[in-house]
Amino acid sequence: MFKDFRQFILRGNVLDLAIAVIIGAAFGQIVTSLVNDIIMPPIGLVLDKVNFSNLFINLSGKHYATLAQAKAAGAATINYGSFINTIINFLIVAFIIFLVVRQVNRFKKPEPVAASTTKKCNYCISDIPMEATRCPNCTSQLG
Repeated sequence: MFKDFRQFILRGNVLDLAIAVIIGAAFGQIVTSLVNDIIMPPIGLVLDKVNFSNLFINLSGKHYATLAQAKAAGAATINYGSFINTIINFLIVAFIIFLVVRQVNRFKKPEPVAASTTKKCNYCISDIPMEATRCPNCTSQLG
């Protein structure tokens, strides 16, 4: 059993997947920092000095000036500002993955087109084998 597990772990695909997960996690942190520290502050400034990470709906009925105060008090909140930041993170990651996959697909060799094994009958337009001299559907003589 240990030998099978070792073979499974040492396969190239498993190692590639593990490396991709680690790099993806690090990349996710970079994107989160990009959104929270670089993209959202100017947007918040344009929108009348709004801090998106501090936008929340208080469900407890008491007033809290900041999300940190509401969390410290244990109040139930809907943190829609954090949700907006997370959506922007996702869109950036998805766009970058799209660009990477698009570039990788450009470098792939096109798959060879298989030679056709059928032809069209000139009379009934049905598919027939290339070697046929008579159409099996309309019995026309093929030239």
